Amino acid sequence: MASATHTITEEESQAHPMLDAMVVRFAGDSGDGMQLTGGQFTLSTALAGNDLATFPDFPAEIRAPQGTTFGVSAFQINFGSTAIETAGDQPDVLIAMNPAALKVNVNALREGGLIIVDEGEFSPRNLAKAGYDANPLEDGSLAKWNLVHFNISQLTLDAVKPFGLGNKEALRCKNMWTLGLALWMFDRERGPIIDWLKTKFAKAPELAEANIAALNAGHAYGETVEIGGQVHKHHIDAAPAEPGLYRTVTGAESLSLGLIAGAQLAGLPMFFGGYPITPASAILHHLSRLKEYGITTFQAEDEIAAICAAIGASYAGQLGVTSSSGPGIALKGEAMGLAIMTELPLVIVNSQRGGPSTGLPTKTEQSDLYQAVYGRNGDAPMPVIAARSPADAFDCAIEAVRIATRYMTPVMLLTDGYIANAAEPWKVPDMGGYEPFPVEFAEGSAMEPDNDQVMPYRRNADLARPWIKPGTPGPEHRIGGIEKQPGTGNIDYSPEAHAEMTRLRAAKVDGIAESIPEQEVCIGNWSGKLAVVGWGSTFGPIHQAVRRARMRGLDVSHIHIRHIAPMPRNMSVLLKGFERIIVPEMNTGQLKTVLRDQFLVDAKPLNKVSGHPFRIAEIEAAIEAALA
Repeated sequence: MASATHTITEEESQAHPMLDAMVVRFAGDSGDGMQLTGGQFTLSTALAGNDLATFPDFPAEIRAPQGTTFGVSAFQINFGSTAIETAGDQPDVLIAMNPAALKVNVNALREGGLIIVDEGEFSPRNLAKAGYDANPLEDGSLAKWNLVHFNISQLTLDAVKPFGLGNKEALRCKNMWTLGLALWMFDRERGPIIDWLKTKFAKAPELAEANIAALNAGHAYGETVEIGGQVHKHHIDAAPAEPGLYRTVTGAESLSLGLIAGAQLAGLPMFFGGYPITPASAILHHLSRLKEYGITTFQAEDEIAAICAAIGASYAGQLGVTSSSGPGIALKGEAMGLAIMTELPLVIVNSQRGGPSTGLPTKTEQSDLYQAVYGRNGDAPMPVIAARSPADAFDCAIEAVRIATRYMTPVMLLTDGYIANAAEPWKVPDMGGYEPFPVEFAEGSAMEPDNDQVMPYRRNADLARPWIKPGTPGPEHRIGGIEKQPGTGNIDYSPEAHAEMTRLRAAKVDGIAESIPEQEVCIGNWSGKLAVVGWGSTFGPIHQAVRRARMRGLDVSHIHIRHIAPMPRNMSVLLKGFERIIVPEMNTGQLKTVLRDQFLVDAKPLNKVSGHPFRIAEIEAAIEAALA
């Protein structure tokens, strides 16, 4: 074991005071189990009562060459005794399992932060793979951080030696040794992790015991060895929270539960048709384990089959749901037009990722807004909702189901890679507080009173057509993608029929604004010098940046949009109450264009397309520049 301690000056100490929150990043090769380590550390953090937010960062390659920078996998967690809304700007602690992990992540670490490194992996071969000309543990290039390095690999081998594992299998326990050290550093209990290991390796108890031994060895190492640097026990008090039942959820879990809750509130069985694609696949995985709630899950042969099967389920009287990411949403485009033409309820989840094409399959982005609002042939308006956090995805899913079934329309629900994979505490809601919206299927109401003619496109006050189950005696009817005659639904592609049906479909979607809440201001005044307008997963960094700016006396407000199409009915008046508007987005300015188009406001973009979320400091700087 060796350490190198950087002497912190008084100025640096004042610049980085003791915090009531910590940001820790685990990084290693994609085979080192960093996501599992981070997930279990998250579990222990939640049980300790801290508020938290996580950011799993996966490599794009399925299995990049071991030890290369392309294969680095990282997991960042921000936890504390106060409200946590982002995964943190800069890590306070970086635990790097090899040279590549160090090289990819070290520049994100705050100055004076702590680096813990497995020196056993810093061989000449691994250094060369990572692109190092010299060993950074020895050449002074890490002087502005606190550096601690010891041979985690050898310490793990020593800990699991009694269990007779081969060298390769033994080294797979290295992540548990590291987790044990982290649990000691932050005063966490090992019991829940030990129980989890026994359950995970119930059929291979020797592997469970080996991993438990590695976990205990890492914890004991921190407890008994004077490591040096800043490696010491750091206790963070529990965050204040309302009484209730809490659990951690990822966005994919929360959204899956919300879809089920929405189906229950509508009184419908649910059919989910999906096709595997990162990062949307997790929704299919979660729903497939919840069939006791009347859920049918179907993994189709392709994206087109998945959405068409869901449309068929909606036609048959179930809640049809499908899910994908940008490339798959593009493939589903024609079938979305079919759902719009036939006016059937359908929920389409788009877990956005960087594009175009395969793009950045494991990185986050918000670049599908144009696709969601405009991306179909013909005039094909569709409601669009955007979740702002993993927990918020639950309520957004219920809202998507409500709109789809009330207005007989497909609805697109936008999340992104950050929301889908990130985790946060969630207070499990009392479903008694949600108002049911049971579906009524048409029977005699679909008939023309005078001549018993079926009227599948007769509209109610919401301009929604009746939902007629196939096989209902009397109102048998044809349905398809060719233009309809108003009212009867007969094939009619005359100019008059097309113009009227185009107008009605648009008016129906526009009318949804009457049943959604007016836009609120998340923090700040309802008018003033500057509004920061966001949507989706930018909520956390915008909210924190605006909060900090207001504490410095700046006149700035935060507006965050859930209903993107149609917009809330008070949006025009609200936006025109501000002298300046900036719109932070993880794209090249798509919401900015929508706001300019609809409300004729001079919204200015703040764009980021790096595949990573905004940092609070980036938005703070933009606020200061806008008000300079």
